Amino acid sequence: MRRFALIVVAAAAAAIVITQAEAAEPPAFPRAGLVSQDAPLRGAPRDTASLQAQMGRGEALEIRAERGDHWQVWDYRRERGGWLRKSQVLLVPRGEGAAAELLSQLRLARQQFGTEGLGLGLAAAYVQAATPAELAGAGGAEALDAMGTFAERIADRASVPTARPTEGQLAAQMDVAARYGLKFEQFEAEDGRVQVCYDGEVFRRLLATPAVPEQRVRAALALTRPDCLNPRATVREAEARDQWRQQVLAQVDAATLAPHWKNRLSMRRASVAASLAFAQARRGDAVQPQALAEFAAIVPTELTEDDQAAYADAAMRVNAARWLGSSAAARDFGAVQLSLQPGADGERCVELKEAGKPAARRCSFGQVALASASLNREGRALALAVQPLDGWRELWVFQKGRDGWRIDVMPPAPAQPGLGVAEFAGWVPGGAQMLLAREFRAEGRYRRSFEVVALANLATERQSPEPALLGAFQRWSDPAWRGGSPMRR
Repeated sequence: MRRFALIVVAAAAAAIVITQAEAAEPPAFPRAGLVSQDAPLRGAPRDTASLQAQMGRGEALEIRAERGDHWQVWDYRRERGGWLRKSQVLLVPRGEGAAAELLSQLRLARQQFGTEGLGLGLAAAYVQAATPAELAGAGGAEALDAMGTFAERIADRASVPTARPTEGQLAAQMDVAARYGLKFEQFEAEDGRVQVCYDGEVFRRLLATPAVPEQRVRAALALTRPDCLNPRATVREAEARDQWRQQVLAQVDAATLAPHWKNRLSMRRASVAASLAFAQARRGDAVQPQALAEFAAIVPTELTEDDQAAYADAAMRVNAARWLGSSAAARDFGAVQLSLQPGADGERCVELKEAGKPAARRCSFGQVALASASLNREGRALALAVQPLDGWRELWVFQKGRDGWRIDVMPPAPAQPGLGVAEFAGWVPGGAQMLLAREFRAEGRYRRSFEVVALANLATERQSPEPALLGAFQRWSDPAWRGGSPMRR
C-alpha cells in the first residue's frame, strides 16, 4: 500500500512530502497545497499580471511564500512558479490529525459533483499522510473507494455524446486524473459515440483490502461494467475476460449486502453467466445453469429507478441463453421431424423432414435449440429459437405453403445486433396467427413489445407493451413461455 501511495503522489508533485514526523510547530513554508478551483497562475500577486499557466482543480503545489491575498507557489510538473489567490488554494493539513482531517474533506468532496479533481488530490494526500495501519484499515479502503468513484465520474462525463474531452473543465479533470496515475481507455460504442472508461486499478487494490461490503460490491460492479468491454475483443479474449469478471463478482458476499446492492450484484452475475454459457455452448461444452439461478435471485420490488435499464439488459441476456443447456439433436412431431446436421466450416444445419423426406434446410453459425421447437396444431407452422450472438436470439419460423416449406428469420429488431430476443409465445387456433414477444436494446433504442403476428406475411396485426393488454395473450399464450420466459417479469 505504501508503494501505491508513492506512485500516486509522485505523479502530482514529486517534491511534496507530508509525514507524521513533523515538529509540533513546523515552519510556515514550504507547505503543500491543492488548487481548489480552476484558476490562472500569475507572474505576480495581482490579477493583471501575466498568465503563467492555467491550473486545474486538484493539482498539487508547493507554497513557498505569501503576499497579501496571494500565495507564491511552485508547480513541479510544469517546473514553473507563480502566484495564486489564497481563495483558490486549499492548504493540505499536516501534523497530528492530518489524515483524519483529509478524510473528512474527502468525504465532503465526494458528495459534490464537479469536484472530482480536488477529490483525487485529497485522496492522494491522505494516502501519503496516513500511517501504514491507517492505510491498511477502513480509512485506506475509503480513500481508494473515493478515488475510483471520482475516476468513474470523470469517465462517465467524458462519454456523454456532447462531451469534449480535450476542451474546458473536462479536459482539466482528465489531465489532473492522469497526473495522479489514473488511466482511461476509449471504445467506440454501438451508437457511434466514444465510451471512455477508467481502467479500474484502484478498485482492484480495494478488493485486496478489508473493505466493507458496499465498497466491495461497488468495486466489483465497476470492474465488470458491460459498457466498458472492448467490442473488438476476439472470441477467446472475450471468454477469458468474462471468466475474470465472474471471479471478481464471486469475491463479494451477497448475504451481507443491502437488498438494492444484492439486486445489482445478481443482475451482473446473471449477465456474465449468460455470456459464459454462450461461449460454453459454442465450444460444445456442458452449459452451467447459473444465469437463470442468479436472475431468479433478483427481488423486483427492491429495484431502484436507476436499476431498471440494467434489469432489462440482464433479462435479455439471460433470456437469450435460456435454451443453451438443452442437448436435443432431433425432434419428432409425428408428421414432421427436425434434426441437426453438421454444415460447412463449423455451421449447424437444421433439416426438416416431412413423411421421412427432406423438406427444408437452413444453416447457421449460431446455437440452434431444437428443444425450443413448437409445432402448431394444424401442423403447418413451426417456431425455433436460434442464438447467433451473445445476447441476441432470433426466431426461425417454418411454414408450409403451396410450394412446400419455407423458413423465415424474425430478429428482435431491424437493427444492428445489440441485446435482444425475439421469442415464440404461443399459437392462435386456426393456423393463421402466432404470438410473438420481442425485447431489444440496439442502436441507442430500447423497446419491449408483445405482438399478434399474421403467419401469411409475418406482419404485426396487434401489439402492446404488456401482454395483459392483449386478449390473445391471455387466452392462447404457451404455458412454457408463461412459466419460463424472463420477458414475463
